[in-house]
Amino acid sequence: MGELGLEGLVADFARGMEKADEKRPQQVSSRTGKAYQPGLGPHTEAKTVDLVMRELEAANPDVYRGHSTGVPYPGVSPINRCDLVVGAWAVEAKMLRIMGDNGKPNDNMLMHILSPYAQHRSALTDCRKLGESSLGPRKAILIFGYEYEAWPMEPTIAAFEALAARDVRLGDRTSAPVGNLVHPVHQRGAVFGWEILEVRA
Repeated sequence: MGELGLEGLVADFARGMEKADEKRPQQVSSRTGKAYQPGLGPHTEAKTVDLVMRELEAANPDVYRGHSTGVPYPGVSPINRCDLVVGAWAVEAKMLRIMGDNGKPNDNMLMHILSPYAQHRSALTDCRKLGESSLGPRKAILIFGYEYEAWPMEPTIAAFEALAARDVRLGDRTSAPVGNLVHPVHQRGAVFGWEILEVRA
């Protein structure tokens, strides 16, 4: 079996989202105890990654059995953890979900992708953090999420690429669609990935 490539990881992650969604998982609010509508969409970023990776490990154990999530960055505060390490890859994963379970926009969501402030731990600031770390011989940023008629993912993805180019050199974008999801609001989306090739001075 050859080395896991980023294109394969992105495609597998998209299929893993669909497989996890088929089981109609139900997220419960940690604040109110209220159960959200069934489907992968309402789950937290970390829980979504966990559910997806369980599916991938079950479907392809030769590739995914050894994966780790929440891996501490060497030599820094324990609060700084890398979302996923699998094969040669250290991966920071960020979720883009503009709409809530109730179908209303969440105006804070773009902060998780585009904020320039390290305290927000956005996809943008993760580029430099991961690129400068000693984790993994290869490093990647993964943005997964959901899109809606009035809120396509592409403008946010293009903005991320433009802003990230100031700090790092990214490889070519790879992507895979996600569809036929059971949640009435979060019905379709996509997974995007880029290898971090170089950190700019």
